[in-house]
Amino acid sequence: MLADDLTCLAELQQPVDLNRLGEHLPYEWIEKAVQASGVASIRRRRLPAQQVVWLVIALALYRHQSISEVVDDELDLALPARDASFVSKSAVTQARQRTGAAPLAWLFRQSACNWVAQDQAQFQFKGFSLFAMDGTTLRTADSAANRDHFGAPAGVHGRVGSYPQLRAVTLTAIPTHLVRDVEFGPYDINEMLSAGKLVPRVSGNSITVFDRGFLSAQILCNLVAGEQNRHFIIPAKSNTCWDVVAGQPGDQTVRMRVSPQARRKCPGLPEFWQARAVVSVDTRGRQRILLTSLTDRRRFKPADIVACYERRWQIETSYHELKQSMLGMALTLRSQTVEGVYQEVWGALIAYNLIRLEMAKAALEAGRTPEDLSFIRAFHTIQYEMTWAAATRAYGKLPALLKRLRERLKQLSNEKRPGRTCARAVKSRPFRYTVRYLKRDLN
Repeated sequence: MLADDLTCLAELQQPVDLNRLGEHLPYEWIEKAVQASGVASIRRRRLPAQQVVWLVIALALYRHQSISEVVDDELDLALPARDASFVSKSAVTQARQRTGAAPLAWLFRQSACNWVAQDQAQFQFKGFSLFAMDGTTLRTADSAANRDHFGAPAGVHGRVGSYPQLRAVTLTAIPTHLVRDVEFGPYDINEMLSAGKLVPRVSGNSITVFDRGFLSAQILCNLVAGEQNRHFIIPAKSNTCWDVVAGQPGDQTVRMRVSPQARRKCPGLPEFWQARAVVSVDTRGRQRILLTSLTDRRRFKPADIVACYERRWQIETSYHELKQSMLGMALTLRSQTVEGVYQEVWGALIAYNLIRLEMAKAALEAGRTPEDLSFIRAFHTIQYEMTWAAATRAYGKLPALLKRLRERLKQLSNEKRPGRTCARAVKSRPFRYTVRYLKRDLN
Protein backbone atom coordinates (compact mmCIF):
# COMPACT_ATOMS: atom_id res chain seq x y z
CA MET A 1 0.00 0.00 0.00
CA LEU A 2 1.04 3.60 -0.56
CA ALA A 3 0.82 4.38 3.15
CA ASP A 4 3.22 1.55 4.00
CA ASP A 5 5.69 2.70 1.35
CA LEU A 6 5.62 6.28 2.62
CA THR A 7 6.15 5.07 6.22
CA CYS A 8 9.12 2.98 5.14
CA LEU A 9 10.57 5.90 3.21
CA ALA A 10 10.23 8.22 6.20
CA GLU A 11 12.02 5.71 8.45
CA LEU A 12 14.93 5.45 6.00
CA GLN A 13 15.53 9.18 5.92
CA GLN A 14 18.59 10.37 7.80
CA PRO A 15 18.51 13.22 10.31
CA VAL A 16 19.00 16.67 8.94
CA ASP A 17 22.60 17.67 8.27
CA LEU A 18 23.22 21.33 9.07
CA ASN A 19 26.36 21.46 6.93
CA ARG A 20 24.33 21.41 3.75
CA LEU A 21 23.61 25.14 4.21
CA GLY A 22 27.25 25.91 3.55
CA GLU A 23 30.77 24.77 4.21
CA HIS A 24 31.56 28.28 5.47
CA LEU A 25 29.46 27.95 8.64
CA PRO A 26 31.09 25.16 10.65
CA TYR A 27 28.91 23.38 13.15
CA GLU A 28 31.42 24.33 15.86
CA TRP A 29 30.53 28.00 15.32
CA ILE A 30 26.85 27.24 15.85
CA GLU A 31 27.64 25.38 19.08
CA LYS A 32 29.82 28.22 20.36
CA ALA A 33 27.17 30.77 19.44
CA VAL A 34 24.41 29.11 21.47
CA GLN A 35 26.75 28.30 24.37
CA ALA A 36 28.21 31.80 24.53
CA SER A 37 24.72 33.26 24.75
CA GLY A 38 23.53 30.64 27.25
CA VAL A 39 20.59 29.36 25.18
CA ALA A 40 21.80 25.83 24.44
CA SER A 41 18.92 23.34 24.55
CA ILE A 42 19.16 20.76 27.35
CA ARG A 43 16.02 18.72 26.72
CA ARG A 44 15.39 16.94 23.44
CA ARG A 45 13.43 19.23 21.13
CA ARG A 46 12.48 19.14 17.47
CA LEU A 47 13.74 22.71 17.14
CA PRO A 48 16.73 23.12 19.48
CA ALA A 49 18.70 26.36 19.50
CA GLN A 50 21.13 25.08 16.86
CA GLN A 51 18.29 24.36 14.44
CA VAL A 52 16.70 27.74 15.15
CA VAL A 53 19.92 29.50 14.15
CA TRP A 54 19.75 27.76 10.77
CA LEU A 55 16.05 28.54 10.53
CA VAL A 56 16.55 32.29 10.97
CA ILE A 57 19.23 32.28 8.26
CA ALA A 58 17.01 30.25 5.94
CA LEU A 59 14.09 32.63 6.47
CA ALA A 60 16.17 35.40 4.90
CA LEU A 61 16.92 33.20 1.88
CA TYR A 62 13.26 32.19 1.43
CA ARG A 63 11.54 35.46 2.27
CA HIS A 64 8.72 34.77 -0.20
CA GLN A 65 7.59 31.69 1.75
CA SER A 66 5.99 31.30 5.15
CA ILE A 67 7.93 30.07 8.16
CA SER A 68 6.03 26.77 8.21
CA GLU A 69 6.90 26.10 4.58
CA VAL A 70 10.59 26.71 5.23
CA VAL A 71 10.63 24.50 8.32
CA ASP A 72 8.66 21.54 6.96
CA ASP A 73 8.62 21.66 3.17
CA GLU A 74 11.54 23.66 1.75
CA LEU A 75 14.48 22.65 3.96
CA ASP A 76 12.98 20.22 6.51
CA LEU A 77 14.89 21.84 9.35
CA ALA A 78 13.06 20.21 12.25
CA LEU A 79 14.50 17.07 13.78
CA PRO A 80 12.50 13.93 12.90
CA ALA A 81 9.85 12.59 15.29
CA ARG A 82 7.58 9.55 15.06
CA ASP A 83 4.55 11.14 16.66
CA ALA A 84 4.45 14.36 14.62
CA SER A 85 4.97 15.02 10.92
CA PHE A 86 4.92 18.81 10.97
CA VAL A 87 5.97 21.45 13.45
CA SER A 88 3.19 23.72 14.64
CA LYS A 89 3.46 27.49 14.19
CA SER A 90 3.36 28.05 17.93
CA ALA A 91 6.30 25.69 18.42
CA VAL A 92 8.36 27.65 15.89
CA THR A 93 7.47 30.93 17.61
CA GLN A 94 8.40 29.58 21.02
CA ALA A 95 11.68 28.19 19.69
CA ARG A 96 12.64 31.57 18.24
CA GLN A 97 11.76 33.29 21.50
CA ARG A 98 13.87 30.83 23.52
CA THR A 99 16.88 31.33 21.25
CA GLY A 100 16.74 35.12 20.99
CA ALA A 101 19.09 37.32 18.98
CA ALA A 102 22.36 36.83 20.90
CA PRO A 103 23.49 33.64 19.09
CA LEU A 104 22.86 35.23 15.69
CA ALA A 105 24.82 38.36 16.69
CA TRP A 106 27.76 36.25 17.86
CA LEU A 107 27.66 34.14 14.71
CA PHE A 108 27.56 37.19 12.44
CA ARG A 109 30.62 38.80 13.99
CA GLN A 110 32.54 35.52 13.96
CA SER A 111 31.66 34.70 10.36
CA ALA A 112 32.04 38.25 9.01
CA CYS A 113 35.55 38.60 10.45
CA ASN A 114 36.56 35.22 9.02
CA TRP A 115 34.93 35.61 5.59
CA VAL A 116 36.27 39.09 4.89
CA ALA A 117 39.78 37.90 5.75
CA GLN A 118 39.50 35.04 3.24
CA ASP A 119 41.11 35.90 -0.11
CA GLN A 120 41.51 39.47 1.13
CA ALA A 121 44.90 39.80 -0.55
CA GLN A 122 43.26 39.14 -3.92
CA PHE A 123 41.08 42.24 -3.68
CA GLN A 124 43.44 44.82 -2.16
CA PHE A 125 44.18 48.24 -3.61
CA LYS A 126 47.92 48.96 -3.43
CA GLY A 127 48.23 46.84 -0.30
CA PHE A 128 45.14 48.26 1.41
CA SER A 129 41.72 46.76 2.03
CA LEU A 130 38.84 48.93 0.79
CA PHE A 131 35.78 49.53 2.98
CA ALA A 132 32.76 51.81 2.77
CA MET A 133 30.69 53.11 5.69
CA ASP A 134 27.16 54.38 5.27
CA GLY A 135 23.73 54.23 6.86
CA THR A 136 20.32 52.88 5.89
CA THR A 137 16.93 52.12 7.41
CA LEU A 138 14.65 49.09 7.57
CA ARG A 139 10.91 49.10 8.16
CA THR A 140 9.56 46.88 10.92
CA ALA A 141 6.09 45.49 11.54
CA ASP A 142 3.70 48.02 13.04
CA SER A 143 3.31 46.53 16.51
CA ALA A 144 3.13 48.41 19.78
CA ALA A 145 6.42 46.92 20.99
CA ASN A 146 8.28 47.85 17.80
CA ARG A 147 6.88 51.37 17.76
CA ASP A 148 7.84 51.98 21.39
CA HIS A 149 11.38 50.67 20.94
CA PHE A 150 12.39 51.70 17.42
CA GLY A 151 10.22 54.75 16.89
CA ALA A 152 9.17 56.15 13.53
CA PRO A 153 10.17 59.10 11.35
CA ALA A 154 8.16 62.26 11.78
CA GLY A 155 6.05 63.30 8.84
CA VAL A 156 4.83 66.70 7.78
CA HIS A 157 2.73 68.75 10.19
CA GLY A 158 3.93 66.63 13.11
CA ARG A 159 2.45 63.39 11.81
CA VAL A 160 4.12 60.14 12.85
CA GLY A 161 5.40 57.72 10.20
CA SER A 162 3.19 54.85 9.16
CA TYR A 163 5.68 52.15 10.21
CA PRO A 164 8.41 51.91 12.86
CA GLN A 165 11.92 51.87 11.43
CA LEU A 166 15.36 50.87 12.63
CA ARG A 167 18.52 52.69 11.61
CA ALA A 168 21.71 50.85 10.72
CA VAL A 169 25.27 51.83 9.84
CA THR A 170 27.36 49.20 8.07
CA LEU A 171 31.01 48.73 7.26
CA THR A 172 31.15 46.91 3.92
CA ALA A 173 34.10 45.50 1.99
CA ILE A 174 33.88 47.26 -1.37
CA PRO A 175 35.35 44.58 -3.69
CA THR A 176 33.23 41.68 -2.37
CA HIS A 177 30.25 43.56 -0.83
CA LEU A 178 30.67 41.50 2.34
CA VAL A 179 29.30 43.29 5.41
CA ARG A 180 32.26 43.44 7.79
CA ASP A 181 30.47 45.04 10.76
CA VAL A 182 27.21 46.77 11.61
CA GLU A 183 25.52 48.83 14.32
CA PHE A 184 21.75 49.13 14.31
CA GLY A 185 19.01 50.11 16.71
CA PRO A 186 16.19 52.65 17.18
CA TYR A 187 15.48 55.15 14.44
CA ASP A 188 16.34 58.24 16.50
CA ILE A 189 19.96 57.13 17.11
CA ASN A 190 22.24 59.44 15.15
CA GLU A 191 24.33 57.72 12.48
CA MET A 192 27.40 59.55 13.80
CA LEU A 193 27.09 57.73 17.12
CA SER A 194 26.87 54.35 15.39
CA ALA A 195 29.82 55.23 13.17
CA GLY A 196 31.83 56.19 16.25
CA LYS A 197 31.28 52.67 17.62
CA LEU A 198 32.33 51.05 14.33
CA VAL A 199 35.54 53.07 13.84
CA PRO A 200 37.57 51.28 16.56
CA ARG A 201 36.69 47.94 14.95
CA VAL A 202 37.95 48.86 11.47
CA SER A 203 40.84 46.55 10.56
CA GLY A 204 44.35 47.84 9.96
CA ASN A 205 45.98 48.52 6.59
CA SER A 206 42.68 49.72 5.21
CA ILE A 207 41.05 52.64 3.42
CA THR A 208 37.51 53.53 4.48
CA VAL A 209 35.36 55.65 2.18
CA PHE A 210 32.67 57.75 3.86
CA ASP A 211 29.70 59.76 2.73
CA ARG A 212 29.91 63.50 3.34
CA GLY A 213 27.47 63.22 6.24
CA PHE A 214 30.19 61.51 8.33
CA LEU A 215 32.60 64.45 8.07
CA SER A 216 33.60 64.75 11.71
CA ALA A 217 36.99 65.36 13.28
CA GLN A 218 36.16 62.90 16.05
CA ILE A 219 35.41 60.04 13.65
CA LEU A 220 38.25 60.69 11.21
CA CYS A 221 40.93 61.47 13.80
CA ASN A 222 40.05 58.37 15.82
CA LEU A 223 40.24 56.30 12.64
CA VAL A 224 43.79 57.33 11.76
CA ALA A 225 44.99 57.36 15.38
CA GLY A 226 47.43 54.68 16.45
CA GLU A 227 49.74 52.56 14.35
CA GLN A 228 47.18 50.45 12.50
CA ASN A 229 47.72 52.29 9.18
CA ARG A 230 44.07 53.15 8.68
CA HIS A 231 43.03 55.87 6.24
CA PHE A 232 39.90 57.65 5.03
CA ILE A 233 38.45 59.31 1.94
CA ILE A 234 35.48 61.64 2.37
CA PRO A 235 34.03 64.52 0.32
CA ALA A 236 34.14 67.97 1.86
CA LYS A 237 30.96 69.88 2.57
CA SER A 238 30.24 73.19 0.89
CA ASN A 239 30.72 75.07 4.17
CA THR A 240 33.95 73.30 5.22
CA CYS A 241 36.68 75.83 6.00
CA TRP A 242 40.43 75.24 6.03
CA ASP A 243 43.83 76.86 5.58
CA VAL A 244 46.14 75.69 2.80
CA VAL A 245 49.43 74.40 4.18
CA ALA A 246 51.19 73.12 1.06
CA GLY A 247 50.63 71.70 -2.40
CA GLN A 248 49.43 72.83 -5.79
CA PRO A 249 45.89 73.83 -6.87
CA GLY A 250 43.84 70.67 -7.16
CA ASP A 251 46.03 68.69 -4.74
CA GLN A 252 46.77 70.51 -1.48
CA THR A 253 47.44 69.83 2.16
CA VAL A 254 44.92 71.70 4.31
CA ARG A 255 44.50 72.33 8.03
CA MET A 256 41.13 72.51 9.77
CA ARG A 257 40.18 73.61 13.26
CA VAL A 258 38.39 71.23 15.60
CA SER A 259 35.28 72.86 17.05
CA PRO A 260 35.20 73.54 20.80
CA GLN A 261 32.04 71.44 21.09
CA ALA A 262 33.83 68.40 19.63
CA ARG A 263 36.80 68.88 21.96
CA ARG A 264 34.52 69.04 24.98
CA LYS A 265 32.92 65.74 23.96
CA CYS A 266 36.28 64.15 23.19
CA PRO A 267 39.11 65.88 25.10
CA GLY A 268 41.73 63.81 23.27
CA LEU A 269 41.13 65.60 19.98
CA PRO A 270 43.80 68.05 18.80
CA GLU A 271 43.10 71.72 18.18
CA PHE A 272 43.84 71.31 14.46
CA TRP A 273 43.86 68.35 12.09
CA GLN A 274 45.27 68.03 8.59
CA ALA A 275 44.15 66.24 5.44
CA ARG A 276 44.91 66.14 1.76
CA ALA A 277 42.36 67.92 -0.47
CA VAL A 278 41.98 66.55 -4.00
CA VAL A 279 39.70 68.18 -6.57
CA SER A 280 37.64 65.82 -8.75
CA VAL A 281 35.05 66.35 -11.47
CA ASP A 282 32.24 63.85 -11.98
CA THR A 283 30.65 62.79 -15.25
CA ARG A 284 28.15 65.65 -15.04
CA GLY A 285 30.88 68.23 -14.78
CA ARG A 286 30.30 68.94 -11.10
CA GLN A 287 33.36 69.71 -9.00
CA ARG A 288 33.96 67.89 -5.73
CA ILE A 289 36.76 68.14 -3.17
CA LEU A 290 37.85 64.91 -1.53
CA LEU A 291 39.59 64.92 1.85
CA THR A 292 41.91 62.02 2.58
CA SER A 293 44.66 60.95 4.95
CA LEU A 294 46.63 59.35 2.06
CA THR A 295 49.34 61.98 1.95
CA ASP A 296 51.89 59.96 -0.05
CA ARG A 297 51.55 61.69 -3.43
CA ARG A 298 53.98 59.38 -5.19
CA ARG A 299 52.09 56.25 -4.26
CA PHE A 300 48.56 57.66 -4.41
CA LYS A 301 47.91 59.93 -7.36
CA PRO A 302 44.83 62.17 -7.42
CA ALA A 303 43.27 59.79 -9.96
CA ASP A 304 43.70 56.93 -7.47
CA ILE A 305 41.88 58.90 -4.76
CA VAL A 306 39.02 59.72 -7.12
CA ALA A 307 38.77 56.11 -8.32
CA CYS A 308 38.55 54.81 -4.74
CA TYR A 309 35.78 57.26 -3.85
CA GLU A 310 33.75 56.41 -6.94
CA ARG A 311 33.61 52.81 -5.74
CA ARG A 312 31.80 53.97 -2.59
CA TRP A 313 28.51 53.82 -4.48
CA GLN A 314 28.76 50.05 -4.46
CA ILE A 315 27.55 50.08 -0.87
CA GLU A 316 24.23 51.45 -2.16
CA THR A 317 24.09 48.43 -4.49
CA SER A 318 24.69 46.23 -1.45
CA TYR A 319 21.72 47.81 0.36
CA HIS A 320 19.55 47.25 -2.72
CA GLU A 321 20.54 43.59 -2.87
CA LEU A 322 19.81 43.06 0.80
CA LYS A 323 16.57 45.02 1.07
CA GLN A 324 14.99 44.55 -2.35
CA SER A 325 16.45 41.42 -3.92
CA MET A 326 16.62 39.20 -0.82
CA LEU A 327 13.52 40.54 0.92
CA GLY A 328 11.61 40.40 -2.36
CA MET A 329 10.39 44.03 -2.09
CA ALA A 330 8.72 43.09 1.20
CA LEU A 331 10.28 46.05 2.95
CA THR A 332 8.58 45.26 6.26
CA LEU A 333 10.32 42.66 8.41
CA ARG A 334 8.39 39.62 9.64
CA SER A 335 8.85 39.88 13.38
CA GLN A 336 6.31 41.54 15.65
CA THR A 337 8.62 41.71 18.69
CA VAL A 338 11.76 43.73 19.31
CA GLU A 339 13.92 40.67 20.01
CA GLY A 340 12.54 39.01 16.89
CA VAL A 341 13.49 42.02 14.75
CA TYR A 342 17.08 41.94 16.00
CA GLN A 343 17.21 38.20 15.42
CA GLU A 344 15.82 38.57 11.90
CA VAL A 345 18.28 41.31 10.92
CA TRP A 346 21.28 39.33 12.15
CA GLY A 347 20.08 36.30 10.20
CA ALA A 348 19.58 38.35 7.03
CA LEU A 349 23.11 39.75 7.27
CA ILE A 350 24.59 36.27 7.68
CA ALA A 351 22.58 34.97 4.71
CA TYR A 352 23.64 37.92 2.55
CA ASN A 353 27.30 37.42 3.41
CA LEU A 354 26.97 33.72 2.66
CA ILE A 355 25.76 34.49 -0.87
CA ARG A 356 28.40 37.15 -1.42
CA LEU A 357 31.17 34.84 -0.20
CA GLU A 358 30.19 32.16 -2.70
CA MET A 359 30.09 34.77 -5.46
CA ALA A 360 33.55 36.03 -4.52
CA LYS A 361 35.06 32.56 -4.58
CA ALA A 362 33.37 31.74 -7.89
CA ALA A 363 34.69 34.98 -9.37
CA LEU A 364 38.23 34.17 -8.26
CA GLU A 365 38.06 30.73 -9.84
CA ALA A 366 36.77 32.28 -13.07
CA GLY A 367 39.41 35.01 -13.09
CA ARG A 368 36.81 37.77 -12.77
CA THR A 369 35.64 40.28 -10.16
CA PRO A 370 32.59 39.77 -7.92
CA GLU A 371 30.95 42.81 -9.54
CA ASP A 372 30.90 40.91 -12.83
CA LEU A 373 28.47 38.31 -11.44
CA SER A 374 24.74 38.85 -11.12
CA PHE A 375 23.58 38.83 -7.50
CA ILE A 376 19.93 38.10 -8.20
CA ARG A 377 20.74 35.12 -10.44
CA ALA A 378 23.28 33.81 -7.94
CA PHE A 379 20.70 34.23 -5.17
CA HIS A 380 18.13 32.18 -7.08
CA THR A 381 20.72 29.54 -7.93
CA ILE A 382 21.67 29.10 -4.27
CA GLN A 383 18.00 28.84 -3.34
CA TYR A 384 17.53 26.08 -5.89
CA GLU A 385 20.65 24.18 -4.82
CA MET A 386 19.66 24.26 -1.16
CA THR A 387 16.14 23.06 -1.93
CA TRP A 388 17.45 20.29 -4.17
CA ALA A 389 19.96 19.15 -1.54
CA ALA A 390 17.21 19.00 1.10
CA ALA A 391 14.81 17.11 -1.16
CA THR A 392 17.36 14.50 -2.31
CA ARG A 393 19.07 14.13 1.08
CA ALA A 394 22.44 14.68 -0.58
CA TYR A 395 24.20 15.32 2.71
CA GLY A 396 27.45 13.50 2.09
CA LYS A 397 27.89 15.13 -1.31
CA LEU A 398 28.31 18.70 -0.08
CA PRO A 399 31.76 19.28 -1.67
CA ALA A 400 30.43 18.10 -5.02
CA LEU A 401 27.35 20.30 -4.63
CA LEU A 402 29.43 23.38 -3.85
CA LYS A 403 31.71 22.65 -6.80
CA ARG A 404 28.71 22.45 -9.11
CA LEU A 405 27.26 25.58 -7.52
CA ARG A 406 30.39 27.60 -8.19
CA GLU A 407 30.57 26.35 -11.75
CA ARG A 408 27.07 27.70 -12.26
CA LEU A 409 27.88 30.99 -10.53
CA LYS A 410 30.76 31.57 -12.93
CA GLN A 411 28.29 31.68 -15.80
CA LEU A 412 25.93 34.20 -14.17
CA SER A 413 27.63 37.34 -15.41
CA ASN A 414 25.96 40.73 -15.45
CA GLU A 415 24.70 41.57 -18.89
CA LYS A 416 26.01 44.83 -20.29
CA ARG A 417 23.01 46.79 -21.37
CA PRO A 418 23.34 49.00 -24.45
CA GLY A 419 23.09 52.73 -24.10
CA ARG A 420 20.03 54.80 -24.87
CA THR A 421 19.24 54.85 -28.59
CA CYS A 422 16.45 57.42 -28.46
CA ALA A 423 16.52 60.85 -26.92
CA ARG A 424 14.43 61.43 -23.81
CA ALA A 425 11.02 62.90 -24.54
CA VAL A 426 8.06 63.90 -22.43
CA LYS A 427 5.12 61.66 -23.24
CA SER A 428 1.59 63.01 -23.21
CA ARG A 429 -0.58 61.76 -20.37
CA PRO A 430 -3.39 59.45 -21.46
CA PHE A 431 -6.95 60.61 -20.90
CA ARG A 432 -8.68 58.98 -17.99
CA TYR A 433 -12.01 58.84 -19.74
CA THR A 434 -12.90 58.44 -23.37
CA VAL A 435 -13.56 61.62 -25.24
CA ARG A 436 -16.63 61.94 -27.43
CA TYR A 437 -15.91 63.88 -30.57
CA LEU A 438 -18.92 65.64 -32.13
CA LYS A 439 -19.00 66.18 -35.85
CA ARG A 440 -19.48 69.77 -36.74
CA ASP A 441 -22.38 70.69 -38.94
CA LEU A 442 -20.75 71.88 -42.11
CA ASN A 443 -24.01 73.20 -43.56
